[in-house]
Order: sequence, then structure tokens, then C-alpha cells
Amino acid sequence: MTPVFGLEDVGGYGRALSTFLVDHGQTVKEVNPALSYAERNSYPTVQKSDSWDAECVARVLVNKLDFLPDAEPKDVYWSIKQLVTRRNALVKAKGALKNQLHVQLSHHYPSYKKFFAEVDGKTALAFWERYPSPSCLEGVRIDELTAFLQAVSHNTCSRKKAKAILELVKTDGTTTKQYQETRDFLVQSMVRDLRFKKQEMALVEGELRKLMKLLDYQLETIPGIDVVTASALVAEIGDIQRFPNANKLARYAGIAPVHFGSGGKGKDHKSKQGNRTLHALFYQLAIQQIQVAKESKKPRNPVFYEYYQRKRKEGKTKGQARVCIMRRLVNIIYGMMKHKTAYQMPIIKEK
Repeated sequence: MTPVFGLEDVGGYGRALSTFLVDHGQTVKEVNPALSYAERNSYPTVQKSDSWDAECVARVLVNKLDFLPDAEPKDVYWSIKQLVTRRNALVKAKGALKNQLHVQLSHHYPSYKKFFAEVDGKTALAFWERYPSPSCLEGVRIDELTAFLQAVSHNTCSRKKAKAILELVKTDGTTTKQYQETRDFLVQSMVRDLRFKKQEMALVEGELRKLMKLLDYQLETIPGIDVVTASALVAEIGDIQRFPNANKLARYAGIAPVHFGSGGKGKDHKSKQGNRTLHALFYQLAIQQIQVAKESKKPRNPVFYEYYQRKRKEGKTKGQARVCIMRRLVNIIYGMMKHKTAYQMPIIKEK
């Protein structure tokens, strides 16, 4: 008899135990927390203790042994997942910080949205740091502001931009309040923090490129996939060898339909189970494949766009047609990761 271990958390606190067991030749299965949660709730009286949690994981292991993926806590996949998690945290913090900056600037410069295309662009951040409020612009002539903007924007900003900003500030009127120096400090502090977040994101993405290069996947050859999306996919999928076929990966991502039936009759329904993060990645990727450029009116991926339109003509709703795109993407990405091949755009034959 061969022992089989089941662990819920093979990527977090349980990773050390999982790694130890695998390194010593033991079989370890990854138990989705949703399955053990459902097992706990299947009893009339709901309990919550370490021993009962372990028993529920064991029951899932026994009942669904053939359906559970092998836990393979390889360092490279774990490291990629940690880097993706770190980047996501930076993106979230950067978004919150940007919103805070909007609030402060709205008090200082009522017309600030007309100054620059992006409030957190390189030139904009330099301006907010030097001139956090109109009081800092007092006595600044148009030539001086022009020289400053040209220096920080590498000559992309002109005298016209400097003149427009000064005119907007004049139109806004006096916005100086009590404790203005403290309010100015807040803006400058947020600018410094935003710069730090952007620098850290660039460093994290650099590390992701290094690790992704080691795996030799060519996911970025698919239109709409960059190193960030590619690494996010790998972080959630892990070692592709743990999935014997694309159908298993589709079920893991919650893309395969779930059949509900009784009395010989039934119907397939959209699955709300599986890895929802991976599901969201495939959804966003599907949307990108069928996007049409505003100016050229050409789809990003003509093959998927034609496939989407065909499914719509067959009577499928927009949502159902998008799921068809997602399912086909699963097949493509599975094959590319399995065989480490590049994406080749199929040629659409003209009718």
C-alpha cells in the first residue's frame, strides 16, 4: 500500500512540508480549499477545529483521489508566484496612492486634470513635487516654467504648455488654506511614494523576465500577452506536466461546463468553481483577442474574431461565445507550454 498525502496549502505555509514529502519520494495531492469547505458544510452540524479540518481534507482525498492534481512545489514556479503576488500588491497600493493624490490636487489645483494627460506621468510627478500648490508658483515666470518642463520631459513640453498651466492657475483663483505647508508636504510625499512603487514594479518585472526565460515558454508570442500576463498564467498553472491533457486544465480553471441533470435529462451550465484567478486571466485574454482597433477597425486577432462571430451566428450569446474563445485559448496555451512552442497565427481562407 502506497501512502498518499493531501494538503490544502501547498504554496504557502504548507509548502515546506509538501517539498519535504515530494523530495523523499512521497505522493502529495493538492486539495482545493473549496472542496474541503464543501465537505465541511455537507454535514448537519458544522464544526471548525484543526482535527476536523484535517479529516475533511482526508475525506476529499479518498473520494476524489483520481481527480486531484499532484502537488509539485518546484522552486521556480513558487518564486514566480511570489513575484506576481508582490507585483499585484504594488499595483493595488499604487492605485490607492494615485486616488489620494487626485484628492489633494483637487483642493490645490481645481483644473489640474487639464495640466497633463496622466496625473502620475513622469513630467506630472516632477511638476507636483516642485509646485505642489499654486503658492509655490507665485513669481514663477513663463520662461522659468518652460525651462523646467522641457528639462523633465526631455523637450516634449513646450512654452505653450507652460502658458496654459499658468493661465489655468490664474483662472482657478486663490486656493491657499491654513497649514498650506503641511498640505504641500502631503502631495510631495505621495509623489515620492508613487515613484518608489513604479521603480519597484519595474524591478519585479525584471526578475519575472529572468525566471520566465529559464522556463523557455513562448507565451508572449500570443497577441495581447506580455511578460506580466505570461508570468501570471504560469503562476496559477504551475508545472504544466501535472495536467495530463487540456481538458484537465480547463476544469482546473473553471472553464469546462458543469452538467446538471435528472431523470435522463440535463443541461450544461457555466462553472463557478475552479481557480477563479486563472479563470479571470483567460477571460481578459479572450476579450483582448476579439478587440477591434478604433482607428484601423481591424481585430487584434482575426482568427479568434472570426471564430467569435461564427459562434454568435450559431445562436450563442456574447458570454457563451467568449467562453468558447476561452476554451480554445486553454487548448493553445496548454500545447504551447507542454511543447514549448511559439504561437503561429493561422491563415484565414477567403471564401
